[in-house]
Amino acid sequence: MKSLNLTFKTNKGKKHLLKLSYANSGLDAKTVRQAMDLIATSNLFKKGDEQLCVTPLSAKYVDTVDTVLFNDATDK
Repeated sequence: MKSLNLTFKTNKGKKHLLKLSYANSGLDAKTVRQAMDLIATSNLFKKGDEQLCVTPLSAKYVDTVDTVLFNDATDK
């Protein structure tokens, strides 16, 4: 499964990860940066008095591969 991981700096200097599981996999850096800037200026994400997405730091696609060791839930 491919996800888009967006890393922001909070207003307290910490890092915050926003993971998008169903993002378009063909986005370029300019488009993602513009979207992150929009997220940062919207002030949508808060936890208490901490703004979670203040400054965009990085963006990357992450591919996750499941390796099943066993699955007893399958029909036999």
